[in-house]
Amino acid sequence: MRYAVVFDTNILISALLSTNGNPFRCLALAKIGQVESVTCQEILNEFAEKLVIKFKFSQEMAQAAVEEVRNFSRLVGISTELKVVDADPDDDMVVECAVVGGATHIVTGDKHLLSLAK
Repeated sequence: MRYAVVFDTNILISALLSTNGNPFRCLALAKIGQVESVTCQEILNEFAEKLVIKFKFSQEMAQAAVEEVRNFSRLVGISTELKVVDADPDDDMVVECAVVGGATHIVTGDKHLLSLAK
């Protein structure tokens, strides 16, 4: 069985900024088709926004990073109506993307998302 995973924004950023960590290794597995990456436009938008605002990427560099993720991912549409992460509503899109996309896993280090597994 091949895993279908949603990478949250922090994992995408970590993988882009460092080739030495587990986030980079996880995305590398998606790039070679060992796991299926599932994402949505909302995650990609947040990824681009954080690259520009927090990491001072140019719009062009941020869009190139988004396109790279889009190229190895299956894009699903979400309604943004699912509400499950009271402590951080921005994380709802990650959960909804996983549900809509039939993901088997969410790859995250986010405490709010990790607390859902308990």
